[in-house]
Amino acid sequence: MTAWTAHVTVATVVEKDGKFLFVEEHTEGVTHTVFNQPAGHVECGETIIDAAIRETMEETGHTVSIESLLGIYTYTPPMFPDRTYFRFCFLAKSIAHDEHATLDTGIIGAVWMTLDELKESARARSPLVIKAIEDALSGKKYPLSLIYEHQNSPLISTLDA
Repeated sequence: MTAWTAHVTVATVVEKDGKFLFVEEHTEGVTHTVFNQPAGHVECGETIIDAAIRETMEETGHTVSIESLLGIYTYTPPMFPDRTYFRFCFLAKSIAHDEHATLDTGIIGAVWMTLDELKESARARSPLVIKAIEDALSGKKYPLSLIYEHQNSPLISTLDA
């Protein structure tokens, strides 16, 4: 029996002039490239907002400002039934772009597309990619104050030891 694994991930939806920022990438279990929002796993000691900013920079070269929470999504890929992804998706604005940034391994590049162009490509990494854009276009957004991320102070960490 395989152990179930939860993956905490983040993604950003960045819109400019009616197009959305996507990452064209190679992914496990798929023979062709796919499109995804800039996204990735939260690292140890990192807040989910910091993770979203970092992942967007690492995958696209864009520095973003996180504006609001779009939603929290879950997904268990059919080819990996022992994994569930918990995805915190944010609405963000690009505030700078480093066109010479070195992108993460597996990333082909950043692409701006409309929702229709994404759907026509039939290469969304998961149903969450399309759902996030549909939610953004419908006006969904929640204040960042919904998120509370406790930061341990040295005193509390010492007392817990």
